[in-house]
Amino acid sequence: MNKRILLVTLFLALCGASNARQEETFDYFSANRQMIRNGVQAVLMCNGLFTSKRTLEQVFDQELAYLTSSRFGGIVGTPSGGEYEVNRKLKAVAVGGLESGTVIRAAFREGIGCVVMAPDQNFDDVDSLPELELPYEGDAATIRWPDGDLVEKKSLPPHVDAVALLAASDWAFDRDTPEQDTLSLVVVYKGDIIHERYAPGVDMYTRTRTWSTAKSIAVTLIGTLVDAGKMDLDAPLGFEWLPKLRAPEADPRNKITLRNALQMSTGLYPVDNSNQEYATGSGLAYWAGASSVNGARHRALVREPGSYWDYENYDTLLAVLAMKNAIGDDESYYEFPRRALFDKIGMRNTLVGADRFHDFILSSQVYTNARDLARFGLLYARKGMWNGERIISEDWIRFISTPAPATAERGNFYGGQWWLVPDERKDVPANAYSTDGNRGQYVVVVPDDDLIIVRRGLDYNRQGFDQWDLTREVLKAIGPKETNSRTISR
Repeated sequence: MNKRILLVTLFLALCGASNARQEETFDYFSANRQMIRNGVQAVLMCNGLFTSKRTLEQVFDQELAYLTSSRFGGIVGTPSGGEYEVNRKLKAVAVGGLESGTVIRAAFREGIGCVVMAPDQNFDDVDSLPELELPYEGDAATIRWPDGDLVEKKSLPPHVDAVALLAASDWAFDRDTPEQDTLSLVVVYKGDIIHERYAPGVDMYTRTRTWSTAKSIAVTLIGTLVDAGKMDLDAPLGFEWLPKLRAPEADPRNKITLRNALQMSTGLYPVDNSNQEYATGSGLAYWAGASSVNGARHRALVREPGSYWDYENYDTLLAVLAMKNAIGDDESYYEFPRRALFDKIGMRNTLVGADRFHDFILSSQVYTNARDLARFGLLYARKGMWNGERIISEDWIRFISTPAPATAERGNFYGGQWWLVPDERKDVPANAYSTDGNRGQYVVVVPDDDLIIVRRGLDYNRQGFDQWDLTREVLKAIGPKETNSRTISR
């Protein structure tokens, strides 16, 4: 009898193991992945055409090269046609159909860029999407740099090696793989642009997606509110979590602070780092019309807040929701990036994207050009000052550039929505810090040398462009007088 029970138990265990293996190999999110693939293409096509003002051929050649990765399943159609529609009157794009799956649409909106729509929406719903009609003051072409784009021709400082600077530029553009595709490079030294270069088909006005460089813009906006006493780094985020509980005051997620969210250490269940980035989570808000706010609040606590670093788009979006609540009213919220930052430092070419519910997707969806990002970096190099006005405090700059405690055992590589020089790097100043966006979007600030490096790319597949390697190459052009003062170890 015992032997029979043992055999039955062994049989059931083997069946269970077999079923478990089947569950591991079956993709229950395949329909989501297909829908999101169409959404990625719709958003990138829409913004490529109507925000970046590129041709359809350029969009297919560069923006959509990203979709050749095996995780997407390829590009829908070709420049000559396919299961997509470009509506130039509405400035909108639809991707999908019988062969490629659920149709997803995206439409350009003034002051926002392209907004992705839900699968059950069509072009008749475009007018319901958010927009921001807030004209910029002044003509950038007639305003001197850095407030505008009028750049005075100057000779290079005597201790800057022109040959080495050009070599660094060639290093950035002449990669050993076509999958690292540099669009622009701007080097600002002591407040002046000392090098500026663009790839064919790109110029100083071309706006492209920042991807996660947007996170560094988000933390700057939040910093203005913390400096003003309207937000508190160590206070709970202060909103209701999902799903709603009978006793929300007892929800352990109430312990999560703004500091935790900005340091990517909320302790909430990770989505983006579990191979689900283009299947669920923030991917549904980025590319399929779901609410970025509801998704961000709908995760369980799996670790003690502050104890573990996990890179999550939703952590940034939680901080942005707290920012929205601190601002208080919708109109002020919609205008806040412009009023608090862009208008003050001359970022006239920057659009902050939103979901269809009018919530900013400040974890990724910002479109801008290289010069505006150079201005953004210059604000930090100037220790938060611009034309005699303090935009962000030096305390806030110290916060974003100080290693998050949860990264201590892994190299101190991340601060507050900015990336830091890892402990193992000894060839660049250790107190440099950088934005880091998918497809190679970098703004590097090197305080010791009063240096900003902006690199924009449309990298894809085998991405691997390293901003610290680029920093090393650019610093070779700065003469011994400057290198003597560099801090090489933290």
